[in-house]
Amino acid sequence: MALTEELLHDPRDGHIVNRDFAEYHLPVNADVPQIEVELLEERDAWANPLQAKGIGELGICGAAAAILNAIYNATGVRIRDLPATVDKVLPGLA
Repeated sequence: MALTEELLHDPRDGHIVNRDFAEYHLPVNADVPQIEVELLEERDAWANPLQAKGIGELGICGAAAAILNAIYNATGVRIRDLPATVDKVLPGLA
């Protein structure tokens, strides 16, 4: 979210400009570290048919802010518009 995902809209009519993955930078398998899955023995009969819950999104909700703060600490440039790209950092360095 902080470095790759960007949905662009045409300011004239609001249509989505980047409808395909040509300009949408996606992380690939080599960009992702080894993931370890922990299964707990308790079950939640009300959650879903598998009786399981996932916490993946909850665990990364602060990651984008942490990355933007790291960019600020390294460069002194505060970015408030995601994704953080070089064209948003360079004007603040001058």
